[in-house]
Order: sequence, then C-alpha cells, then structure tokens
Amino acid sequence: MKQIKIEDAIGCILSHDVTKIVPGEFKGRLFKKGHVIKKEDIPKLLDIGKEHIYVWEPKEDELHENDAATRIKDLVLGEGCYISEEIKEGKIDFFSARQGVLKVNKDLLLKLNMLGEIIVSTMHNNTPVKVGEKIGATRVIPLIINEEKIIEAEKIIKEKIISVKEIKPKKAALITTGNEIYKGRIKDAFLPVMKEKVEYYGAEIVKQVILPDDKEMIRSNILKAIEEEKADMIICTGGMSVDPDDVTPSAIKDCNGEIVTYGAPVIPGAMFLLAYHKDIPILGVPSCAMYSKRTIFDLVLPRVLADEKLSFEDIASYGNGGMCLNCGVCTFPHCSFGK
Repeated sequence: MKQIKIEDAIGCILSHDVTKIVPGEFKGRLFKKGHVIKKEDIPKLLDIGKEHIYVWEPKEDELHENDAATRIKDLVLGEGCYISEEIKEGKIDFFSARQGVLKVNKDLLLKLNMLGEIIVSTMHNNTPVKVGEKIGATRVIPLIINEEKIIEAEKIIKEKIISVKEIKPKKAALITTGNEIYKGRIKDAFLPVMKEKVEYYGAEIVKQVILPDDKEMIRSNILKAIEEEKADMIICTGGMSVDPDDVTPSAIKDCNGEIVTYGAPVIPGAMFLLAYHKDIPILGVPSCAMYSKRTIFDLVLPRVLADEKLSFEDIASYGNGGMCLNCGVCTFPHCSFGK
C-alpha cells in the first residue's frame, strides 16, 4: 500500500471504500472502491478525518478484501441462499432464497473462524427462515490479505457450511383423543392451535378425528390416515401423559413403526413423542401446546416439514436452550428457545 497526502490525491483511484459516520444519524459509504478522486472530494475527505489515502500496488501473493470475501463466500454458501447485490469493505451478506430451515455446519464454521483474519457469522442452526431473511455474513478483516490464508481455507472446507432446507407443503391428519372431548363434555382446543401453526408454513390439516381413550381405535385411525388417506404426517393430541388411561403413546407404538423418542428435554413439551411409520412422521403432542405460546412442537415442526428425519440425538440436543422463557413479547424463532 502506498500512502498519499489527500491534497496530492486528485486523479488517484481509491483502493478501498471510504466510510462516513455521523453519530446517531448515519453510517455508510462516502466513496466506493475504484472512485477517482476529484478536487471537490478533498473537503469531504478532510471532514471525516482523512488526511491521506492509500493506493494499493498489488503483489502476486496478496488479495484485496473484496476478492478474498468472494472466495470465502464460494466456500460457505450452499443451496437455498443468495448474496447481497454488492460487496463492500470486504463484507458479503447472506440471505435465504426460500422459506425453510437454516442448516449450519458448526464444526466447519469454527474451523474457518479459527484461521483468523476472515470471519463468517450466522443465525443459529435449525432456525426457520423466510424468503429474503438475512441469515449470515462474511468479512475479511484486513484490507489486503495474504492469499495463502484463503488457500488454507479452501483446503479445510470441503463442503458448504450454510444452506437452507426448503419447507414443503404437507397434508397432516390430526388425531385428537380424550373421552371428555369424544363425549362432548368439553370442546376440543387443539385444532385451532395446530391449524395456525401448520398453516404458517404452507401446510394444512386435511382431517381431524376425535376419538375416545381407546388404544385400538387410535392405532387403526393412525394407520388408516397413512395407508388409505395418504397423509404426509400425523399429529396426535391428547393422552400423552403417563396416567394409566393415557393410551396414545401405546397406540402409536403398536403401529409397528420406529419410535424415536417418548420424552424431550424441552419445557414446555417434555412428554413429546416422535415416531415414523414407513417414513411418515407421527408427532405425539402434549397438552401444553394448547395453552403455551411455544413448545417442542414449534421446534420440530419446521424440520419435519423440510423432510428432515430426526434422530434421538437431534431431540436430545435441544436440552441446551430447551427451556422457553415465556417472554412477555414472543420473538420466536429469534430468541434462545431451542438454541
């Protein structure tokens, strides 16, 4: 880099963006990299404290911050993402190109950030995101970086660090159980709650069946919804506790599918059940979903709709961050719940 007094800089080309800051009012680019300095620019540069500019005389083993950021972006960004229209000050923003679930390879992200001089920051892994939502960014710290640092990153990062798994419309069957609801003693409160949460992601509840606490009836209706009515997922509500007359978990187990877990380290939602029958997910939703704003169901639903087959480890991992703080103003998913 060659330093030139600002008074002698007329006709020179800026090798970097120049930022102007007015406290509490403005922060942004005053002049763009590549701008040819004119006489009328000198007072503006002096007003922001610039008494010199720097002209880059590139060497073979050096990269400008913007060029380095582009190469880092190519390592990081996978399917379902796009970048900001322009690169400035060595920074590139990442956005979601679809409604989906953000997937972040945390191990590779750490390795990349451990290299130094380059950074990548993201939203939390498994956060549901909308089209156009900002999900992360990369920035090169020095104005000029040794290319060997980027080459080292390219050797380490062999798969994309960030992607967005698309949430797909699904048809859900709602199996609601409970003698008190079946006999009309109380009104079912699950349907409007489940309907709102499912429809938020473009899915739908195509049918609801209200059943007594009868294990065989529950089992047969689950299988009917899967095998005859071709539901993409089953949501079972009611009867998920450990009381002797709560038979929904036993009915799900008798469907001869794969039980992933009965119980989750999430509050609200500890009595959650997840199973699969011929790859069709069956979600046993505890009663807390009727009255709690956010529960385990909100964490699992978008991942299921994105065709992610969850394991016991996936559910167990929710323990760290699995307690909802029941905030006065809910900002989910942009909060600590499930993170």
